[in-house]
Amino acid sequence: MEFNEKMQELRKSKGLTQEELAKELFVSRTAVSKWESGRGYPSVDSLKEISRFFRVSVDELICPDEIITAAENEKREAIGRYTALICGLLDVLTVLLMFIPVFGNGKGSPAVTPTGLTDAALWIVLVYVAVIGVMVINGICTVIISRFDKPVLKKHMIVTGAALSVLAVFLFIVTRQPYAGIMCFSILIIKGYLILRSHT
Repeated sequence: MEFNEKMQELRKSKGLTQEELAKELFVSRTAVSKWESGRGYPSVDSLKEISRFFRVSVDELICPDEIITAAENEKREAIGRYTALICGLLDVLTVLLMFIPVFGNGKGSPAVTPTGLTDAALWIVLVYVAVIGVMVINGICTVIISRFDKPVLKKHMIVTGAALSVLAVFLFIVTRQPYAGIMCFSILIIKGYLILRSHT
């Protein structure tokens, strides 16, 4: 008998709904539903809690092959969480471009922040601020989402962050702002490395 079938049988033997079992195990109803439908396995901690609650050994609940699969899934989810968290924090760090004087302001002028640009057209300054702002907002959302079990949403946020980094690099290089471009390019390289590493 597979783990998901055992879970259903144990839950029904206690006369519990998925929601009631979720409360007893301190997990979401979605997690219980996922386990019972065979779409995933509980974490090691949840497995211990299930074992304690139903008074059965872990060996009775899950076979060795399923334990390996569960451990691999848990590792993959943790890597996804940390990748999303770090990518989000990197996006949030782009707010520094608003305060560090890295934008050239004409020949012989010292570097300034975007708000100090006088040689650039107003619309260019607004585009800089908008791109940086959107990156920061995306970063904050990615950091928040990294805390939840939403792998598809995390993936979309990471891809959006990478696309925004590419846009920022392109924008700053085209408008001859090499220092801002290099900073965004460095962030993009780190994100690329993290994304590639999370897929291996």
